[in-house]
Amino acid sequence: MNVNGNSSMQQSHEDISIRVHVIDGLHIFELAGSLDIATSPTVRAALTDTSERGDHRLIVDLTKLEFLDSTGLGALIGGQRRAKEFGGEVRLVAKEGQILRLLRITGLLNVFAVYPTLDEAVGDGMRVGDI
Repeated sequence: MNVNGNSSMQQSHEDISIRVHVIDGLHIFELAGSLDIATSPTVRAALTDTSERGDHRLIVDLTKLEFLDSTGLGALIGGQRRAKEFGGEVRLVAKEGQILRLLRITGLLNVFAVYPTLDEAVGDGMRVGDI
């Protein structure tokens, strides 16, 4: 437990680091490294474990990812599908660059609520694409 009362946990795979903590009842997954065929099962398991504990309001921070492929997108989509089944959602945080371009090209900006910063995602503020 850290000083503000939010739990924090760190998981690592050779190519990805997942830091999980809670802010205002939202489970935050901060990813760093590559989300690809080798690491997507780790991310999928982390999202599923949280969902199985009854927590369906998730934020996945992609701002420290260096690479994201279709299997990584599949892990995120699976997490979103599961959360929505229970009345929840997965919000994404993505800054301008390769990852956000991929979300635009694949049409996933229409599937996920995507925010430019973690603060915006937590507060359900300005989304990417809002004017």
